[in-house]
Amino acid sequence: MPAGKHLKNVTEAAIIAPQRAWGKGRLSAKSWRGNTRIAELYQEGCAKIRLPKTFDGSMEAVLINSSGGVTGGDRLAWAFEAGEGTSLCLTTQACEKIYKASAGTAEIETRLSAAAGARIDWLPQETILFDRASLSRSLEVDLAADAVLLAVEAVLLGRKAMGEAVHAGLFRDRWRVRSGDKLIHAENLTLDDEIARLAARPAVLGGAAAFATLLYVAADCEAMLTRLRAALASVAGAGVSHYKVGGRDKLIARLVAADGFELRKILIPLISHLRKDASVPKVWTL
Repeated sequence: MPAGKHLKNVTEAAIIAPQRAWGKGRLSAKSWRGNTRIAELYQEGCAKIRLPKTFDGSMEAVLINSSGGVTGGDRLAWAFEAGEGTSLCLTTQACEKIYKASAGTAEIETRLSAAAGARIDWLPQETILFDRASLSRSLEVDLAADAVLLAVEAVLLGRKAMGEAVHAGLFRDRWRVRSGDKLIHAENLTLDDEIARLAARPAVLGGAAAFATLLYVAADCEAMLTRLRAALASVAGAGVSHYKVGGRDKLIARLVAADGFELRKILIPLISHLRKDASVPKVWTL
């Protein structure tokens, strides 16, 4: 092969961008004869939404990333709206796996809104970070003055049973929750570069490989607090707090555990309690 042609082929191969996954999913719910029904459903790319049958008048939506995981450069955007008087529960088909990024940072954007008298539960299964993963995600929520929100995000630094560990990478998580145009909750979490070293610090995770944040916004927060504190009284590395912000009550629970199995043993009873003793979505136990 002539030298010039060989160099041309090498150059062309170098500039070919690797294939990246992208997807957009959107669902709006409306009330019809006291039941929650579809107002709008849209899905594009690798973002899929499935609606299993329910029997209590609420709606459950299962989010699916058909690309099978997330890596650097992937883009996912979800948007969900619970209309007036509706009840919408959102979960994922499986744990979302964030694989090693050869280049770029994956981005996942989620937007939730709940109208007057509505309830929205954001209950994805755990996010699993692999070594040298790179992810930036955001959760934006807009609530009516009396809307109810239950939001949970759980993260695993590798899978202990598989002998996995996360030594380095990037994980950014941004939450913004508003009610009646008032900001009632905001937080930014960043684990960057030497994640294992950061996670080992007592003020961070104390060596734990699993952690979760639970946020509940509703009028009955104070009534729920006693039972939650009792459930967490004997759990090391867990706590729950009650705040009043912008005229709304909210509960925030922070949990850490040795692995995903131990985390679920703590988290599932809390979720069930805040769902008025309803179980977690069925896909969590499949």
